[in-house]
Amino acid sequence: MGSETLVLTHDMMVEGTHFLPTQDMADVAWKLVAVNLSDLAAKGAEPLGVLLGYALGDDDARFAEGLREVCEAFDVPLLGGDTVRGSGPRSFGLTALGRATHTPVPDRRGAYVGDAIYVTGTLGAAMLGFEAVRDGTGADSEAYRRPRPLIAEGRALAPLVSAMMDVSDGLLLDCWRMARASHATFLLDSETFPVADPARLNECVRWGDDYQLLFTASPDTALPVAATRIGTVMEEDIGALWVDSHALTPLDGLGYQH
Repeated sequence: MGSETLVLTHDMMVEGTHFLPTQDMADVAWKLVAVNLSDLAAKGAEPLGVLLGYALGDDDARFAEGLREVCEAFDVPLLGGDTVRGSGPRSFGLTALGRATHTPVPDRRGAYVGDAIYVTGTLGAAMLGFEAVRDGTGADSEAYRRPRPLIAEGRALAPLVSAMMDVSDGLLLDCWRMARASHATFLLDSETFPVADPARLNECVRWGDDYQLLFTASPDTALPVAATRIGTVMEEDIGALWVDSHALTPLDGLGYQH
């Protein structure tokens, strides 16, 4: 697109892995679009449209309703895609296209020694929402069913951050990924973690699906969004994660591994 930079992302959702068979398909459609828009948000990108890969089945009308709702909510057009009919668990794929609003485009590789580590929002709300849907308790489940991509927040942060990504697979795992990509050591303070249930802190920072923004920036940066400082980028390394006085690796069950 001339001098502009395009950002593309693709995510899939599979029945029984990413959503429950009993869920309202309108919620499944919303989440499929939202998780892809969250990837654009982490790049500070403005969404341009989506392409849908759809498996026909029961409740197609509800899926279409949820798709309409999410596209209208975030002003994102459906540009096209494909449909198929098959048997077994249903799966859906979506590609989102966006326009970068700042270059260089933020990614997970740029954290500098001395940077502060921040995360937006509250972690573990999606986990509690999943349990409410699974158990039919009637408790608030919106964070799990209909996450809201932080598009405006990502655009505001893009010129200021040294590294940024969304939290999809658990705070600890995504911090390890960012540390590894940046060849740095991340030192986190568990007492600062903004969690939905302090009694279940370890689960809240491992479960994932929160789609908050994880980013690093100079500690002197005046942030344009609400965020919690959870740690500091320490010496250069091949990529290490410390929580309090403990070194952790993915073997310690940091989050959801695909």
